[in-house]
Amino acid sequence: MQRLKTLFALSFLFLSMLACQSLADDEYYEEETPAATEAPIEATEAPAEATEAPAAEEAIACPALMDQIVQTITDSQNKEVADAKYETEMPLVTYTVNGDEISDPQLESVSEELQSLQADEATQRQVWDYFVELIPAERRADIAEYAIFTDGVDNTLAAVVQTQSDPTKWSLQVDPEDTKQFDVLTPTLLHEYAHLLSLGSAQVVPSLAIFNNPGDNDIYLKESSACPNYFTTEGCANADSYLDDFYNQFWVNLHDEWSAINRVEDPTERQTQLDAFYSKYEDQFVTVYAATNPEEDLAEAWSVFVLTPKPDADSIMNQKIAFFYNYPEMVELRSTILSNICTALPKYEK
Repeated sequence: MQRLKTLFALSFLFLSMLACQSLADDEYYEEETPAATEAPIEATEAPAEATEAPAAEEAIACPALMDQIVQTITDSQNKEVADAKYETEMPLVTYTVNGDEISDPQLESVSEELQSLQADEATQRQVWDYFVELIPAERRADIAEYAIFTDGVDNTLAAVVQTQSDPTKWSLQVDPEDTKQFDVLTPTLLHEYAHLLSLGSAQVVPSLAIFNNPGDNDIYLKESSACPNYFTTEGCANADSYLDDFYNQFWVNLHDEWSAINRVEDPTERQTQLDAFYSKYEDQFVTVYAATNPEEDLAEAWSVFVLTPKPDADSIMNQKIAFFYNYPEMVELRSTILSNICTALPKYEK
């Protein structure tokens, strides 16, 4: 799963849409993007329109705070992502997660230059505590590890990846060099949480063959060919999963064109072609990064879904944001997270 860069470039859609309101009104280390299955995939019916969700209790209104989050995101559009300071992302420490608590820090051997960053347990715990305040406990039960790494300032901020010991458990990974602003950290954590929401074992059946043989293309092709639904790096998405529904509604017609780009081996050339792919279908994606693959597209759209009011379904891009309103549990989760942001963020601002 590719990590989200420090500031993902959300469009000015945010500025025109955002208004913190009564919710009763709406409601790893960086790897290649996952290859699509080559088996033919038939589109299924899009999820039926959900019945109107029960009116939610009015959330804490914090329009100024939400505007602040949006402004940091839109400001990033003119900011280039820095080259990584180190040749590889440097692991620093890994904690065991037990509910809300992190413990048993396992320290990596690091250079003298990184020792102070590694030893900054206060910052590490502060970021974890903020994540815990945003996401309800029952919604993050699959997280078994919390890992700290760095690649320098202004590059990769956070990631989620399967743990090395259990494909049904996940590691949340954060670079403390990029956590100075919690209003910037907020949408990134939401994006990474969307991956947990859509790739967890309740949504995607993990492939043990791929998990035990990473990088084996023959095994990957065999596993993907046996999957009748959308196939991720981790395994076969369930037919009723968020990701498979999202793929069938928005990506079936793009699959062949995107898949050909995704098979390009040279990363620079692949990125060039992905940029051209985005430019061709710009009105379908909330960000440039969303065009990377269906997984990133869903995660970007989900972040916008959480942070903005329900849009009119007048474009494919807006339909992707409104997609999550088909699921009453997503509407309820959105309400909870928005309320949590309004309560928690002021305590963590530096």
